[in-house]
Amino acid sequence: MGMKQVHKEACVRRLQTATGHLQAVLRMVEEDAYCPEIMKQLSAVQGSLERVNRLVLRNHLETCVTEAVLDGRGEEIVDELMTALKFDTSVTGPADRRAVRSGR
Repeated sequence: MGMKQVHKEACVRRLQTATGHLQAVLRMVEEDAYCPEIMKQLSAVQGSLERVNRLVLRNHLETCVTEAVLDGRGEEIVDELMTALKFDTSVTGPADRRAVRSGR
């Protein structure tokens, strides 16, 4: 199942904006801008990308996950989603280093 049109359009707009913003940050680096200003702009770009990621997650929940649960593949799709989110600290929070080392 593909992405819902409303989510797709929002993602495209946000990614285009983030691309332009990132290009501006690149120019700042090339022009030796003040480091804290570069850091602020990088944080803004990261925030934009996190918002896109949440839109993609919402779409996935509304489409693929819903379909998988209805098809009896709920556990499989949850495992897949947890793997995809494993390193996304904006969703899962900071990793528990003990759990990572022990494989949990």
